[in-house]
Amino acid sequence: MQQTNLSFPELKLAQRDGHKLRGYFSNLFGKESDLFHNHDAQGRAIYRYPRIQYKVVDGNPMLIGLGDGAQLLVERFLQVKEIEIDNLVFPLHQKNLKSEEVPVRMTNTLQAYRFVNPWVSLNQENHKIYVELDKDAKREKLTGILIANMISFFKSIGFHAEGQIMVHLDLREPRLVKFKNQPMLAFYGDFVCNVHLPDFIGLGKSVSRGYGTIVRKK
Repeated sequence: MQQTNLSFPELKLAQRDGHKLRGYFSNLFGKESDLFHNHDAQGRAIYRYPRIQYKVVDGNPMLIGLGDGAQLLVERFLQVKEIEIDNLVFPLHQKNLKSEEVPVRMTNTLQAYRFVNPWVSLNQENHKIYVELDKDAKREKLTGILIANMISFFKSIGFHAEGQIMVHLDLREPRLVKFKNQPMLAFYGDFVCNVHLPDFIGLGKSVSRGYGTIVRKK
């Protein structure tokens, strides 16, 4: 799978500003491709794993393109000369672009990852179920959700997992985040699995805005 990372090291933003990046680039390039915003011509949401994701990791704003989204970022790179956030225009003197083929595969050894942005795993329905469970059942519930998140990502890139996906979660206590103006539980922490996953992809809900971003643990 081709992956393109476009980052802006001069800028410092808050993690919650991922949706502002999305809004800016959707306005800039959205008429050229719905991959920038995942809405059709009538404004209806297109339900698919986002091929272009907007995120802020450790204060660093970045765009991640996957597959055909990766190629779009390469093609539009030279046109990105500034970014406007909250009516403030930031000229870009430095942009970092990295585009490469990245492996996605089952492995014989466990791979370790951490969530660098909060993982929003629960919707309103399964949140009600989750809060009534005991500690072990909560872990089992979240493990199943994370596996489902991975399978959704696999389907989007045409990858078929041969064999059982094994996951072990080590999450910290959940925190509340605003998700579409509603308070939702989100998680930081680590997990290991028998799958090689690319750095900076998102898992779970609202990955286009940076939630659920993972990196491999060194």
